[in-house]
Amino acid sequence: MDGAAGPGEGPAHETLQTLSQRLRVQEEEMELVKAALAEALRLLRLHGPSTSLQDSGIPASTRDSITAPPGLPPTCSPSLVSRGTQTEGKLEMEPSSGPPGLSNGPPALQGGSEEPSGTQSEGCSSSSGAGSPGPPGVLRPVQPLQRSDTPRRNSSSSSSPSERPRQKLSRKAASSANLLLRSGSTESRGSKDPLSSPGGPGSRRSNYNLEGISVKMFLRGRPITMYIPSGIRSLEELPSGPPPETLSLDWVYGYRGRDSRSNLFVLRSGEVVYFIACVVVLYRPGGGPGGPGGGGQRHYRGHTDCVRCLAVHPDGVRVASGQTAGVDKDGKPLQPVVHIWDSETLLKLQEIGLGAFERGVGALAFSAVDQGAFLCVVDDSNEHMLSVWDCNRGVKLAEIKSTNDSVLAVGFSPRDSSCIVTSGKSHVHFWSWSSGAGVPGNGTLARKQGVFGKYKKPKFISCFVFLPDGNILTGDSEGNILTWGRSVSDSKTPGRGGAKETYTIVAQVHAHEGSIFALCLRRDGTVLSGGGRDRRLVQWGPGLVALQEAEIPEHFGAVRAIAEGLGSELLVGTTKNALLRGDLAQGFSPVIQGHTDELWGLCTHPSQNRFLTCGHDRQLCLWDGEGHALAWSMDLKETGLCADFHPSGAVVVVGLNTGRWLVLDTETREIVSDVTDGNEQLSVVRYSPDGLYLAIGSHDNMIYIYSVSSCGTKASRFGRCMGHSSFITHLDWSKDGNFIMSNSGDYEILYWDVAGGCKLLRNRYESRDREWATYTCVLGFHVYGVWPDGSDGTDINSLCRSHNERVVAVADDFCKVHLFQYPCARAKAPSRMYSGHGSHVTSVRFTHDDSYLVSLGGKDASIFQWRVLGAGGSGPTPATPSRTPSLSPASSLDV
Repeated sequence: MDGAAGPGEGPAHETLQTLSQRLRVQEEEMELVKAALAEALRLLRLHGPSTSLQDSGIPASTRDSITAPPGLPPTCSPSLVSRGTQTEGKLEMEPSSGPPGLSNGPPALQGGSEEPSGTQSEGCSSSSGAGSPGPPGVLRPVQPLQRSDTPRRNSSSSSSPSERPRQKLSRKAASSANLLLRSGSTESRGSKDPLSSPGGPGSRRSNYNLEGISVKMFLRGRPITMYIPSGIRSLEELPSGPPPETLSLDWVYGYRGRDSRSNLFVLRSGEVVYFIACVVVLYRPGGGPGGPGGGGQRHYRGHTDCVRCLAVHPDGVRVASGQTAGVDKDGKPLQPVVHIWDSETLLKLQEIGLGAFERGVGALAFSAVDQGAFLCVVDDSNEHMLSVWDCNRGVKLAEIKSTNDSVLAVGFSPRDSSCIVTSGKSHVHFWSWSSGAGVPGNGTLARKQGVFGKYKKPKFISCFVFLPDGNILTGDSEGNILTWGRSVSDSKTPGRGGAKETYTIVAQVHAHEGSIFALCLRRDGTVLSGGGRDRRLVQWGPGLVALQEAEIPEHFGAVRAIAEGLGSELLVGTTKNALLRGDLAQGFSPVIQGHTDELWGLCTHPSQNRFLTCGHDRQLCLWDGEGHALAWSMDLKETGLCADFHPSGAVVVVGLNTGRWLVLDTETREIVSDVTDGNEQLSVVRYSPDGLYLAIGSHDNMIYIYSVSSCGTKASRFGRCMGHSSFITHLDWSKDGNFIMSNSGDYEILYWDVAGGCKLLRNRYESRDREWATYTCVLGFHVYGVWPDGSDGTDINSLCRSHNERVVAVADDFCKVHLFQYPCARAKAPSRMYSGHGSHVTSVRFTHDDSYLVSLGGKDASIFQWRVLGAGGSGPTPATPSRTPSLSPASSLDV
């Protein structure tokens, strides 16, 4: 659009847009002023026969035409306006005070000789006078007007009692008119700082809120006005406290194989242990949910940031898991640490290395002898510090700088706990260590480098295994398997500490095209190798003779990790975040699948426990929430950012990052529509509740409206909603399918009459009682309580109200999922908070019957399915039997 503009057309367009916004704001303010005058007249008419409107001289026709705005209580209303003080992300509410017409709120009657006095009706009160103290955000009972027989010093003694009401109304109208003539509301000034009015510090020209009609909050200095529904007489009537409903983690979709190693093992119980995001998953393969073996998941959730590596103790029960460093919501660093925990009870047994590691834990291993008494850890610092720890006491016995090159694997010799091997970029190091009589810090570590001799040194040595005869096999980036053995050194052989032995290459076998990512020693003594580029699994016998092989299908990616299951069963983790199960003879089938890049698009099926996801990996995936499996997936060729099911469930619309949107048949996956609107990314797509319209929110600041056939397969352009000054972020349809509420990137709330021709509703006050089929807009009266203090406007990525309108789920930028009561219209509303994601949570949605909540991680590419407990009654109900065992105290849901 800008590229097509002629010289000078850009500034002119901006000026026109600014004037249009200012006009819209002035129209809204005029409506508020009219409502304020009408309310003032109504109150004058109510108080006392001596101040009736018949005696004021106002014509009867004028009196009849002035009425209170709809929705106000018949005789009184709560006072709720915002102060002019600008604070980021902070909602401030107070009764108005100060002279009428110059206060931050609407005109309010003041006690004194100028005020008409009289007897109020029972149970009602008028606005409080100036100087009514109290904390912000609290609605106080409004005191009845007091009769005063002593005139104020500054009151006009020449005015007759019958003329005083008219004079006061004239002053109110003049003051409001002058304010309106000075400038438009600060709400329409984009990112410019709001200006203070001449009324003094703290006052603003945009605060003309009629008492009890609106509240105002600030995000990054921008005021956001929200109108209170007429059915709410006081915010104190709204529910407070966290909701009775709770969440329990039911299933985690995905596996972190794309960029991590040491991530797949089998426990003594037969459970497969792996990780994704901050969760370590214990998965029991079976014949499907409820079938033989009791397929299901359990979860260890004691970590505060993403898990990077695992090690299983020789007893097959205890597990060590290391996490990366991170930051909390206040920007303070979270230190990396290793947890040792019991896989049967999910209780944390030991926390190792808090404050000792930098950046993260890259690799770790238990000793194989001595009952697994020691743990070796390599961190991600520049020197890749190598340390040995006493597992039972949690103390460090020895530490040394390893190398400036990356370290990919570490392990104890199964025959001698004093021997440790590390490998990584262009090196294999053999370490000998002594415990120093068990005194912390007294242990020593000595290094001997592996000598490549006549063999080419590879760029990376990514994995190794110990053979029963004491030799070591390594897999490298050249596709070779090298056999390393000990040899007696002569006097010319360099070594440290007077070592008499060194490690040299005994044999070399070219095993794969491309890198070897995994080696696994089987119980029968054979070795399995997994290739990267060729995706082959090869079984090797004595002397590295190939016995059998299988190839992993291309869409699952390369082999990342191999673990031996029960019998001949093998578990294979892949670089495309899939977990496969099978054997070399019969092949492999997926049991866990996931996305491989950042996720944004999420929608749930209107009548089934299914949901659809899409993201930066260009994959569109439909998931079966009951069977915990991938129903189907397809390649979009472009990044998918948003999606929505047609109410019939027959088709789904997907918005892409290029301005294209596709409509697909959910059964055949056939593309039935392919349309492009603009050339910027689409952020939200939403069908109307009756399925007759489709709204497309774009980053070009427009909402495109299409009329849709009954089956959803055909769409034709109906109109465009133009008026936002920034990109569209969220939108919702009204229950009757005629109106839209939308949010934009500059924290604007607008309403549109779609059925009336996609018209912008200038008077937003009229939409306060409209009912919405869904509530996903992050800005609005019903949900403003979800915003935390100090929020910058981008802290909340997604919001979703449950279908039964009891709770609101929120996805934030700090890896958390929150559950609030609905409506959430109190500042600093309490919530139930749930952790597990290792990145910003991008989207949340309830399933059709509110039995589950689905949340998406951003960079961690994880999908969490939460079971909603206590959703059917007035309070929590006993949890129904679930395939997911109950969580231990170490994995508590509430933080």
